[in-house]
Amino acid sequence: MTNKIPVWIDVDTGVDDSAALLVACKLPQLDIRGISAVAGNVVLANSFENTRRVCALAGRSEIPIYPGADRPLFNVLETASHIHGEDGLGGAEIPPSPAPVETKPAWDALYEAAVACGGELQVISVGPLTDLAIAFQKYPELKTLIKRILIMGGAAKGGNVTPCAEFNIVADPHAAQMVFKAGVQVVMCGLDVTMQAYLTHPELAQIENYDSDVCRFMGTAIARAKAFYAAIIAPIVCLHDVCPVLFAAYPHIFSGEEAGVYVETRGTITNGKTVTDLWSDKQFPEKNAFVVLDVDREAFAGLVTDILTSY
Repeated sequence: MTNKIPVWIDVDTGVDDSAALLVACKLPQLDIRGISAVAGNVVLANSFENTRRVCALAGRSEIPIYPGADRPLFNVLETASHIHGEDGLGGAEIPPSPAPVETKPAWDALYEAAVACGGELQVISVGPLTDLAIAFQKYPELKTLIKRILIMGGAAKGGNVTPCAEFNIVADPHAAQMVFKAGVQVVMCGLDVTMQAYLTHPELAQIENYDSDVCRFMGTAIARAKAFYAAIIAPIVCLHDVCPVLFAAYPHIFSGEEAGVYVETRGTITNGKTVTDLWSDKQFPEKNAFVVLDVDREAFAGLVTDILTSY
């Protein structure tokens, strides 16, 4: 496929990150130039190793994977093992990657990739934004070399860690604020859309019952998440991190609005809130983000199912 989109993917590989990686590795629209792992859902050692193993499972061991930040800029690291398991993969076991272990820091590798892409690189970030914040701090010119940043994070309404804050943002709100203020357009796939990006148990069964290593892995990995969602919401599993990946390749199944978005870093009740001017009379001086608000759920579920069962 010609005119592929050069992308860099930054992950904190847990269960839905794994799904996002497996989808990204199969999309013909994407030219994955590199992947970085950051602490978030799990500690960095697990995030890095999980990322390497999932990419190897996808048959993409040639994609270089780099270690990123092992903690937020200022906060104490708080993981999400209650959803993803201590290992981040819900206890699913997959073989080690045969690829050499990269030691170059994520922010340096990201900068080099951005330079090589001549301003066309798009960054897909589905974890805390620490790696990107460090990259912007170390390389001020990076903002002219990245075309846009697509994130899973935040929410125009509500939250899932506090009443107003989403996990990836509140995990490192200072990093998130730096990214929103960096001068690069952000596509924000927050809870507003990702809670609509789910598969039902019958849809998940199509993946779980498919005879491939990838689908068997996903079947085991999502078991804990299935129980979690069934207990608090419905018999579904939201694949939050798949949203920005599919947005990059299939933007027509999503809709949203341009907005100003910034992050609260000094509040107590509101710490980590992504504050938007979508519905306010008073507007921010500039529209620095595209806030994704809706998705064609059936199209989303169909794409995910088709892609994962194509392995």
